[in-house]
Amino acid sequence: MKITVIIPVLNEAAIIANTLTYVKENSSSQNIDEILVVDGGSMDRTAEIAIESGARVLTSEKGRAKQLNWGAQKAKGEILYFLHADTVPPKDFDQSILEAVSSDHQVGCFQMKFDSKSRFLGFFAWFTRVNVRLCRGGDQSLFITKALFNSSGGYNEDYLIYEDNEYIGRLYKLAAFKILPRHVKTSARRYEDQGKVRLQYHFGVIHLKNYLGAGPQQLYDYYRRNILM
Repeated sequence: MKITVIIPVLNEAAIIANTLTYVKENSSSQNIDEILVVDGGSMDRTAEIAIESGARVLTSEKGRAKQLNWGAQKAKGEILYFLHADTVPPKDFDQSILEAVSSDHQVGCFQMKFDSKSRFLGFFAWFTRVNVRLCRGGDQSLFITKALFNSSGGYNEDYLIYEDNEYIGRLYKLAAFKILPRHVKTSARRYEDQGKVRLQYHFGVIHLKNYLGAGPQQLYDYYRRNILM
């Protein structure tokens, strides 16, 4: 089996080259079929830089759920690995994923750390080792067999935010979700820009609103009023 890495992007020219270089240098070309960068209409040089860095670039309508579904549809690999542009996986992540799938784990993620020494953020990152839906999020990355992805229906494109959480919630009902005992490292830039406590509070409210039955538009309206920059 081979892995297709899928990275959705929008105006990530400042970081995409480093992410792609890291992914290639910390995995084996024997395991990675391709790296797909799915661009949602960047106004900077994101797509050009991704091509220069050896990725295959697809264009898509803006919206992470749409971009992820488009990447999955075009992927060649039997295993899909969804990764954010500001997150890097552990060394030899591809081997960890293949071993998990070979042990009959069709879907799962890594634990997560922030690229920050903040104890506040470290406290919340610690919970990514706990295998419950509430502790999941897209920053932890996601591996899934293409067969399960197709049978699950993929990401719900009605969600302009919270698409990762909504999808993983459905996956928990379809298959045993595996938490790999290694860590991805994700950027704390949004927390630093908007305030750690403030941003975590608003994310908590979004989780609560979803639990209480709020739909995708209601979640986005709250996000747009309180977080979107």
